[in-house]
Amino acid sequence: MRRGLCIFFLFLILGVWPLLGFAAEEPQDGGTLIWGRGGDSVNLDLAQATDGESIKAGIQIYENLVKFGDNSMDVEPQLATSWSVSEDGLTWTFKLRKGVTFHDGTPFNAEAVYHSFARIIDEDHPYHEHGKWRYLSLSLGPVKEIKVIDEYTVALITEKPYAPLINNLALWLCPIVSPAAMEKYGDQIGRHPVGTGPFTFEKWIKDDQIILNRNENYWGENAHVESIILKSIPEPSSRLMALQSGTIDIADDLDPDSISLVRQKDNLAVMEKPSVNVGYLALNTEKPYLSDVRVRQAINHAIDKETLIQTIYQGLAIPAKNPFPPSIWGYNDEIQPYAYDPDKARELLQKAGVGADVELELWAMPVSRAYMPEPVKTAELIQAYLSAVGLKAKIVRMDWGTYLNKTSGGEHDMCMLGWLGGNADPDNFLYGLLSADTAETPGASNVALWKNQEFTELCLEAQQTFDKEERARLYGQAQEIVHQDAPWVPLAHSTIVRCYNKRLHNVPLRPNGLNSFQMIWKEH
Repeated sequence: MRRGLCIFFLFLILGVWPLLGFAAEEPQDGGTLIWGRGGDSVNLDLAQATDGESIKAGIQIYENLVKFGDNSMDVEPQLATSWSVSEDGLTWTFKLRKGVTFHDGTPFNAEAVYHSFARIIDEDHPYHEHGKWRYLSLSLGPVKEIKVIDEYTVALITEKPYAPLINNLALWLCPIVSPAAMEKYGDQIGRHPVGTGPFTFEKWIKDDQIILNRNENYWGENAHVESIILKSIPEPSSRLMALQSGTIDIADDLDPDSISLVRQKDNLAVMEKPSVNVGYLALNTEKPYLSDVRVRQAINHAIDKETLIQTIYQGLAIPAKNPFPPSIWGYNDEIQPYAYDPDKARELLQKAGVGADVELELWAMPVSRAYMPEPVKTAELIQAYLSAVGLKAKIVRMDWGTYLNKTSGGEHDMCMLGWLGGNADPDNFLYGLLSADTAETPGASNVALWKNQEFTELCLEAQQTFDKEERARLYGQAQEIVHQDAPWVPLAHSTIVRCYNKRLHNVPLRPNGLNSFQMIWKEH
């Protein structure tokens, strides 16, 4: 009898339990994924999007010719199955995926690629006037012509060899949009997105939520969850409470205090990954006083980044000294950071003739981001550091959409912003955020309005070589120039963190924090 019981329990251990374990890991279809985030989207036409919340929602709907890996920044095929580059580096030819349809039932083909891209780069295209293409230089700017070779082959022709193009095409800025939707919705396409992705757009209740449904006619593997609700919850503490109570499944951009509390909950999980982001304070070089490099250097010396990292980020970041993080190739680690030196800051301000009567505006972001988890507290700390060296700063706040419009128009003195890391290429940070070409208002992505031609020429030269070592050398020189001229105070490169309920499985996390949630499944 005892022997029989032993055999019975051995059978349970070796036979049934593995089966039960396997069943628990088998993906389950259905359910709604509720995603809590720090603010609402601004524009769901991703080619026009300049904010993270628009991108997070839009990449569930749209797809590109190529994409980044689920957990990496390696470029992989998406709507293009293969591509090649001509020997002169000017023509990029893409073979397209067959049998794909847009959410409105119209076919994906080379004509759709043509119209999606031509509307951005061709001022004579009938849909060009329907958008504001603020980040053109970060996406299709170098492309001068789009050729439809046949129904499933398209070629992009650049004016000069442009090495970062394939990475740019994986950015949110290059979505493939239904031409029929462009015609139907005109300049309202950003409120009615129609792509080929795993989720379709259903409803947008402004400042509340966006609802997406599973695309049942998707060309690839269908999404597991039936729908996604992107819920706007501006306060990090409120997002934390919603996550703890089970009201939401994922909470984006929590502050470090909240992340610590998430770690203490057995039913919640925290994912971390080194980032490809930067949080920075831009100094408007066209404004009085800030046009003087001594004032900009003084502000760099006045801010104690180490204390900032420990108090605001609570160790979930590293101090920044360059415009992009050390996780990206081409990083110049030989550059010495501006030391925290209040005496040096006072000396430079005195030499520049900045007296106690001078007051500058310090614009604080109204929403939290991975690169800026507590923007108001950060602004208050910077304000205190500047006051300690004799420079008064008035904190200015406004809604997110207005903030982006006004900073890109150069209306600020100093403003806090950041970058999600885009395509993990140095060009995306250096040329995109700091070149003279991107400093034109309105719509500047270089919100320091810094126009250094030597720096810009180095970036342009690096774009035209496919030799990675040579590009790295040129970018190293460019970083030395920007460090010396100090149009920014680079503050921090934060750790990317995703907090979620453990009832979710297959939760992805790219270094830039931007993921499709196609493969997430939820325990019922």
